[in-house]
Amino acid sequence: MENMRELFQIMTRRFGVLNKRCCTTADGVEVSLVQSHILHEISRQHEPSIQQVAETLGLEITTFSRQVQTLVDAGLVKKTPYANDRRIQILSLTEQGEYTATEIDKEINQYLNEIFSQMTDFEKQIVVHSIKLLNDSMSKSSMCCTPLG
Repeated sequence: MENMRELFQIMTRRFGVLNKRCCTTADGVEVSLVQSHILHEISRQHEPSIQQVAETLGLEITTFSRQVQTLVDAGLVKKTPYANDRRIQILSLTEQGEYTATEIDKEINQYLNEIFSQMTDFEKQIVVHSIKLLNDSMSKSSMCCTPLG
């Protein structure tokens, strides 16, 4: 059997997961990998709270809050107290944040399209199906996906 850890390490390196800065938009905004995930989740969810996005990403709330504050300071994210409980902060993207999230999505989709262009339609289906199976198995694992510090 193949060395699974080595296969995942190679894939991680090739996908650029270890890069401190993952994305630079056309207007020069640099965003870390974690920050790109935060922008994506805020965009994907409808008015999520800080806690909701932190849980979705599996990040400790203190680590997550620092990352969100960096995005707020950069003018990409806005925090608004929830009307029914002012202790809860609701996250939304600013206009610049929406633009940045869209640009990152374009960059990542372009990268993925280039990768998949090397495969036949059948191979693409196998890879996508396998990734779905892997994600499903990971979600059921007791050792996977615990919050990171």
